Amino acid sequence: MPQQKIYLVGAGIEGWEGFGAKALEVINEAEVLIGHQRHLDIFPAFKGEKRELGDLSIMLEFLKGTDKATVVLGSGDPNFFGVARFLLRNLPKERIEIFPNVTSVQYAFARIKEPWDDAIFVSVHGRGLKAAVDRIVAAEKVAILTDAKNSPAAIARELIERGAEGYEAWLCENLGMADEKFTKTDVKGLLEIEASSLNILILIKAWEPTLEQYPVIGIDDEEFASVKKLITKQEVRAVTLAKLQLQDDLVMWDIGAGSGSVSIEASNLMPNGRIFALEKNPQYLTFIRDNLKKFAARNVLLVEAYAPEGLEELPDPDRVFIGGSGGMLEEIIEAVDKRLKPEGAIVLNAVTLDTLTKAVEFLEDHGYTVEVSCINVAKTRGLTEYKMFESLNPVYVISARKGEE
Repeated sequence: MPQQKIYLVGAGIEGWEGFGAKALEVINEAEVLIGHQRHLDIFPAFKGEKRELGDLSIMLEFLKGTDKATVVLGSGDPNFFGVARFLLRNLPKERIEIFPNVTSVQYAFARIKEPWDDAIFVSVHGRGLKAAVDRIVAAEKVAILTDAKNSPAAIARELIERGAEGYEAWLCENLGMADEKFTKTDVKGLLEIEASSLNILILIKAWEPTLEQYPVIGIDDEEFASVKKLITKQEVRAVTLAKLQLQDDLVMWDIGAGSGSVSIEASNLMPNGRIFALEKNPQYLTFIRDNLKKFAARNVLLVEAYAPEGLEELPDPDRVFIGGSGGMLEEIIEAVDKRLKPEGAIVLNAVTLDTLTKAVEFLEDHGYTVEVSCINVAKTRGLTEYKMFESLNPVYVISARKGEE
């Protein structure tokens, strides 16, 4: 005997008025109605069994065994950060039929009169905040489903910490209720608002600080704050980024980030990627913070730690740049090798033959195919009426991929 279908029906902002005729028909014919109490209350005259939605595993066991016609009520579109994902993952898809409604996000965008087809959607409800903010900072327009812990104010604090406060903010509270409220502010203004527990936060990019005059790649060395001009020079930086072979949505570790110049230009090249800049030297920390803020490197997260200890909590990398090792090169390569994703790459910059020799030896011992490029740069400098070339120290750019011939 075929199992009964399960109907997922989305409630709209206005309750009864939001249901289509077919959705109301399957509800009227159902024997069991499952949902949060506010959804069950929409149907006071329902004659079948009402079950309040709580523990999803308990609901799942019921649905697996029942032969009763059952409707599960949700908000808006059950496929949009809703219960559908859980049920589709755990039940045969042929048992499930979905009746979507207008989502709270659609409604919010309509009320603030802002198109939403170019927005991204992020939920921090019951999820970690940092991973969500990684997505938020790469977006021009974003709608965020919040919760009590990851509130609009908490999101604002994280954005400000990353130097990403250049958004117009709409706080949309208690949608569809008598006390619904829409507040237009900015990211800093969110810190002063105690938001309702039922809210959606919409952020729209309003400005990008001081970036108009800077290129995506090839920023002049003088633009970066640094210690005694100890920085990966512009020409070497360009070759380093080329050897990293960056793609838009990768995870990159920048170990010994120094002034952060490589991380910042990598950020420009992969705005949807995640970059973790490890630096612990107190001489550099002030400078890297200033640079990350100046260039609005929103998807670069400064990790104040010495490698390899600081790597444990980071997501596995697709690309690793080692600009400084603090005498721990072998230990760093050992730690990176255990975490680097398949098809990943490691790039190191060395200025001494000793570091070059050790790096090549360590990498080859770990099964990497290694290529070394020696970058010799000479730049003109004015000398009375003549121009002469002044040579910079050669830099060895070491690129390594595992298992390649």
